[in-house]
Amino acid sequence: MGLRLPAVAVLVAVLVVLLEVTASAAAAAGATMMLAGDRMAMEMGNGEGRRGMKSRDAYAAMMYMGTPRDYEFYVATRVMLRSIARLKADADLVVIASVDVPMRWQRAMKEEDGIKVVTVKDVQNPYESQANFNRRFKLTLNKLYAWSLVEYDRVVMIDSDNIFLQRTDELFQCGQFCAVFINPCIFHTGLFVLQPSMEVFNNMLHELKIGRRNPDGADQGFLVSYFPDLLDRPLFHPPANGSKLEGTYRLPLGYQMDASYYYLKLRWSIPCGPNSVITFPSAPWLKPWYWWAWPVLPLGLSWHHQRLNTLGYGAEVPVLLIQALMYIAIMTVTRLARPSSSKLCYNLRTEKNFAFLHWVLRIVTIWSILAAYAAPFFLVPRTVHPLLGWSLYLLGSAALASVVFNALLLPPLAVLTPWLGISGALAVMAFPWYPDGLVRALAVFGYAFCCAPFLWASMTKMMGSLHALVEREAYFPRLGESPQAPQFSKLY
Repeated sequence: MGLRLPAVAVLVAVLVVLLEVTASAAAAAGATMMLAGDRMAMEMGNGEGRRGMKSRDAYAAMMYMGTPRDYEFYVATRVMLRSIARLKADADLVVIASVDVPMRWQRAMKEEDGIKVVTVKDVQNPYESQANFNRRFKLTLNKLYAWSLVEYDRVVMIDSDNIFLQRTDELFQCGQFCAVFINPCIFHTGLFVLQPSMEVFNNMLHELKIGRRNPDGADQGFLVSYFPDLLDRPLFHPPANGSKLEGTYRLPLGYQMDASYYYLKLRWSIPCGPNSVITFPSAPWLKPWYWWAWPVLPLGLSWHHQRLNTLGYGAEVPVLLIQALMYIAIMTVTRLARPSSSKLCYNLRTEKNFAFLHWVLRIVTIWSILAAYAAPFFLVPRTVHPLLGWSLYLLGSAALASVVFNALLLPPLAVLTPWLGISGALAVMAFPWYPDGLVRALAVFGYAFCCAPFLWASMTKMMGSLHALVEREAYFPRLGESPQAPQFSKLY
């Protein structure tokens, strides 16, 4: 009974969220079909559709291969560009893709998203030998290809870890180069405006060959070195008449709102410029598209809200259903097999070596519990919705924990104490009415402090249960042995 209620609760949560996401995906698919129909109607009436209507400006993103997270960035790029399209941006959407980006990905972006894919060769990074060079930035210099898009007057170059909250087409009125200073002294290249120019592009390639100074070996270090006086330039204010400015400008902070600013007060308070774009320049494993990013970081749900309204989760739902059924089967089989495992455990006696047996069982128990709570985490698809991801994780950890306490005859509640602790931690972090980030952090710390004695007590109880099991085993016969005759029992 200790396992049934948690398992049923998690199962119900998984099924409910799966139904919601499936319905949303179906609705998104229907909306996509309607949009496709409207596009076809425009093509029939005007003789050409969106692809035939060339814009003077473009939003451009970069995509390259060679990291363990290529698929995640592919999904993130599509979601971001689709969110820009939903805002009815008056510009083309462009992806600068390396030649080794899979053709099926390029085809999906062209046919399903209406994105223009420009295929390029990777720019050779001459800074790989620097002591502080991070290998994940090896191909970020491909971003320089944005200056080769000379068919456009202005290009807004953006990273895939951005969330657009409203239209930013006024950025196309900026000058030859414009960027945001998140760091007080170094501008950020997660979003910048540029005027394409083959002369500038060729000069940049020349600067790479001669070894221009680059503090970090990535695109940001190179561009900061290439535009060293941007901090002294005036702040960008879009002209009311819609004209384009000349020169270089600093962009207001509202065009690259660092997510860490939000976590301090749990709200935005950017005074200069519109609150238009959120960026996530944090640790790579806390990007907003990962299911575990929320509720650890509150803004993770904002990205998934955009994905739910654009790309959907149709690719992950079958995998989630298969894993959920697998975990339910594991819980059922282990519960039915508990009597057999009891007999097996009671007959594992090694000749009078109970101390050694107790030590082995303790090691096996600890590692089994760690595996029960760690393994499901890595099996959940990384870019799935957080509600689905956490529900599936809790179901999986409960299923594997049931294997542990049924096989080793441990108290179910003691084995499931970490499960209850994780569930409570998620509830504490997801609580929506914290006044600011400091109170939220103190609440999480206080919850962890209060949970520590319960975890210690559960571990002590499990170790005691193992000790009792080993001692009790001496009074049970081995498999194939005849039980002791009653007349020889000490009780008589």
